[in-house]
Amino acid sequence: MFAFSYKSNNHLEKIVIHSIIKEKGESMKVIKRDGRVVEYDKEKIIIAIQKANNDVVATEQIGNKQIDKIVKYIEDLKKKRMLVEDIQDIIEQKLMECKKYELAKKYIIYRYRRALVRKSNTTDESILGLIKNGQKYMLEENKNKNALVASTQRDLIAGEVSRDLTKRILLPEQIVTAHENGVIHFHAMDYFLQPIFNSCLINMADMLDNGTVMNGKMIETPKSFQAACNVMTQIITAIASGQYGGQTVDIQCLGKYLHKSYVKFKGRLMEQYHGKIKDAEIEAITLDRLRQELSSGIQTIQYQINTLMTTNGQTPLLTLFLNLDQAEYKKENAMIIEEILNQRLVGIKDENGVLINPVFPKLVYLLNEDNCLHGNEYDYLTRLAIKCANKRLTPSFLSSKIMQERYGGIVPPIGNHSFLDLYKKKGNIIYKGRFNQGVVSLNLPQIALLTKDDKEKFFPLLEERLDLCYDALMCRYYALLGTASDVSPIHWQHGAISRINKKEKIDDYLKDGYSTLSLGYIGLDETVKIMTGVSLMEDEGLDFGIQIMKYLKNATERFKKETGLSFQVTGTFDETISKRFVDIDYEQFGKIKGITDKGYYTNAYHTNSAEVIKKLEVEKELEKYSLGGLVSFVSLADLRKENKGIDDYIDYIYDNVQHVEFIDDEACPNCGCLNKEKSNQQWICTECNHVF
Repeated sequence: MFAFSYKSNNHLEKIVIHSIIKEKGESMKVIKRDGRVVEYDKEKIIIAIQKANNDVVATEQIGNKQIDKIVKYIEDLKKKRMLVEDIQDIIEQKLMECKKYELAKKYIIYRYRRALVRKSNTTDESILGLIKNGQKYMLEENKNKNALVASTQRDLIAGEVSRDLTKRILLPEQIVTAHENGVIHFHAMDYFLQPIFNSCLINMADMLDNGTVMNGKMIETPKSFQAACNVMTQIITAIASGQYGGQTVDIQCLGKYLHKSYVKFKGRLMEQYHGKIKDAEIEAITLDRLRQELSSGIQTIQYQINTLMTTNGQTPLLTLFLNLDQAEYKKENAMIIEEILNQRLVGIKDENGVLINPVFPKLVYLLNEDNCLHGNEYDYLTRLAIKCANKRLTPSFLSSKIMQERYGGIVPPIGNHSFLDLYKKKGNIIYKGRFNQGVVSLNLPQIALLTKDDKEKFFPLLEERLDLCYDALMCRYYALLGTASDVSPIHWQHGAISRINKKEKIDDYLKDGYSTLSLGYIGLDETVKIMTGVSLMEDEGLDFGIQIMKYLKNATERFKKETGLSFQVTGTFDETISKRFVDIDYEQFGKIKGITDKGYYTNAYHTNSAEVIKKLEVEKELEKYSLGGLVSFVSLADLRKENKGIDDYIDYIYDNVQHVEFIDDEACPNCGCLNKEKSNQQWICTECNHVF
């Protein structure tokens, strides 16, 4: 009955297979055109026939008893599964047997019209609106893309086609409906047409040490630090073009190449000047040349990342993990971190020559025993990181101590705020070359608005919607399952993720925890307020918030047990989605003070408090259940009110909180200064003239 194969890479076929495998119970199941398996419902048959009945004269109509006979005939077949097309064929046949030819014709026309609606093109208006710069959603959806530029518009047009096909054909109707109604957000529909994933931790060390291939050309191991930096940026751009989310590089991969340059410089100087000048002078000249190359190499990374464009029309979404934990070339890596921070502190020039803060690469600084301001060897790096964060709001700070407690090892953030499960192979922790398959986010406040303050109704509805999220996430898994490595050679064949053969399937990298599927959520604070009347900052609110987070965590553990795949609870930190959810709910529920009247839902588990320690005390309890995506945002404006600085909290962060990022609503987001004046309800920076 089913011409479907596990080896096929067709989205619909795999979703159908998944649905058939998943189905339970003895009642008949109906296989919809979109591959979804639903419970048999005779009312739908009756309604469809009655609609055709209404379009013919009375003598051509069929009576209720005859309709019941058709329904009974279908049910008496005692089939466990039936295609919806087969049911419709039977209805047409039975109408003809009843000699209701006109009615059968109307039913066929009704069926044909429904098919036309499903197949009609819905992208014309959105694409034309994009070209005319009138599609507000597309212009705002990705702040990293300039939607006015022709090269970027090509990607956005392709994205609209993907979004349209995804909604009409590739995804089950119930998932599309849930997305449209703000029940969930199915991330990156504009890329779902292609078998590509979200974000990854690039195995840059392997690609540099063992060489790679780009555009069919061999790239051999670099011979110097400068060359390594140049190759690295080319690799990052190529990788970013074959996926749609962020990439993280652990800078430890570069220490070896800085050491290579040191050995090269010193060797040449020794050949020329050994015995002619003192060894100490040779060492001084060597270090001077090394620092020049270090500066040039980091400048290459910073400027190329901000000037190169990927094929999807944006700057690579790169995060650099500033990591000294168990570094083989610790001294060299410390020099690299120092230079990265110094260059970020200065900024880069915009088109008017004003020094501004580049959005990428994002920086994440690892706090460990060597640098957490306890009088240790590398405290100077932390002080420099603090200075940079005060001016540029980067780096964010990650605690190695808390990560060890929660994950059993150090796993860099994937992108900027997301994390993978710990994965071991033959006893060794593996984090390089791993990735996230995709994200589906849940609108928590909508559940609370529907159930009001009735907790007995809240969790059953949450359970229903988690099942929907599971189905949506499995669509992401099945969209990738069966993909051949040829879809992105740099990822699968040349080291970014793996080095498998041409035409080989990527399936092994989707299973057993190697990669993750993310269950996102938004608006925990608003949800708690609706259900308890108080915020997460109150004991009652926090208790209920923890209940919700535990429920999400338990759901992902159940999904993991059922499938053998890795599911992670991920705090969604996307302002566009938080605004989208609240706009949809405002239309349905109206203006509700403190909930739908703000124009946004609070991201993830975040709280709204100016008391920094109290805020972090609450959020650290919630982040324990959100290990797939977490960060706490601390306002520098709030620190200034407390007459404190970031350095006053480093100790606390290291001992208590996994990931903290500093923000500043008072500072200019362009250049980081506090010099501004107000004009027409907007701030204008007096340093760089940026309006915000």
